Amino acid sequence: MKNFELLLYNSGISIFYVKIGLGFLFSFLITFFSIPTIIKISRRKNLMDEPSVRSSHMRKIPNLGGITIFYSIGICTSVFAYELFDLYKFLFASLIVLLYVGVMDDIVVMRAYKKLVAQIVVSVFIVIGSDIRIRSLFGIFGIYEIDYVLSVLVTIVTFIILINAFNLIDGIDGLAGGYSVICSALFGVSYYRLGEYNYPLVVLSVIIIGSVLAFLYYNLSNYRATKIFMGDTGSMLLGFLLAFTSICFIDIFIDRQLPNAPRYHLKSAPVIAVAILILPIVDTLNVIIVRLWNKKSPFLADKNHIHHKLLKLNLTHRRSSFYIITYYIFIVTVAYFLRHANVNLLLGIILLLGFVGAYLPDFIYMVKNKMLKSNN
Repeated sequence: MKNFELLLYNSGISIFYVKIGLGFLFSFLITFFSIPTIIKISRRKNLMDEPSVRSSHMRKIPNLGGITIFYSIGICTSVFAYELFDLYKFLFASLIVLLYVGVMDDIVVMRAYKKLVAQIVVSVFIVIGSDIRIRSLFGIFGIYEIDYVLSVLVTIVTFIILINAFNLIDGIDGLAGGYSVICSALFGVSYYRLGEYNYPLVVLSVIIIGSVLAFLYYNLSNYRATKIFMGDTGSMLLGFLLAFTSICFIDIFIDRQLPNAPRYHLKSAPVIAVAILILPIVDTLNVIIVRLWNKKSPFLADKNHIHHKLLKLNLTHRRSSFYIITYYIFIVTVAYFLRHANVNLLLGIILLLGFVGAYLPDFIYMVKNKMLKSNN
């Protein structure tokens, strides 16, 4: 690979843009041509997602699409962004653990505590082994630099929350996949603007986009024979990678003396990361608050997620996903234009807008019901 890079360099061709182009192309093609095989095996071996009380689908659908996403990302990252595995020694090991746990859960349904143990192991790998940590809150609640032990604990909890939060939004066609594409695009553009030192993370973001776009072609299919879900394998993998890229994004703005690393300064960096990942964060907080308010276990499954509320309004999966993603892109836009505002004020605005989006479907549903009653 290094000889190939040298050849491109001598030819005057930008190695980075070649990696971007080939990374996107191959990640898309690998996923696109792998999924039909996974669908065929799933149907033959009856490895299907069975409809349940919480399900938003009525038929058995293959749910091992996450395997192809892992397959594509694993190959393309190793080839086009191999620097990441040099910088973050335990990154690939973490992905392997998530693949194993995800596939096991998609096939036989693992107990929650076993999944949690695996997520803790993965988080410890990446936080302690690769030193990916939230080192500062940049003045949020008056907190700046965090002591090492607390930093490790906070980051491990953050990884676990985001992995599970992303898993929770994977309830309708196109939502988890579409949202991961948008998040990866936003982080990718941010890394690109922050300079060459972050180019491997740009390539990773592009590879994720290519792989997930190919998956969405099948996930949004109207034909039962070609439809597939990403399952826990895909949602946990994408949740982990987005948590990883968001913490790397925050880390860029820490004032540290690293060799060859340029210095940047943006006090609102953690809030920008929260804004990009606002949907899974708010959706998870909302369902926990509702469950506790109703004196139920926060771990008890229900239909209080944002996507369930939109389905109650008789919207299709595609429309629901489109409206949700569009609204939360609006929140990211607000965060960008207010990025130089007071960090605590900005966090409050972002969370407020996030919860408005969570309860807006309830308000619309209530208004529609009142109008129907008045007309009758």
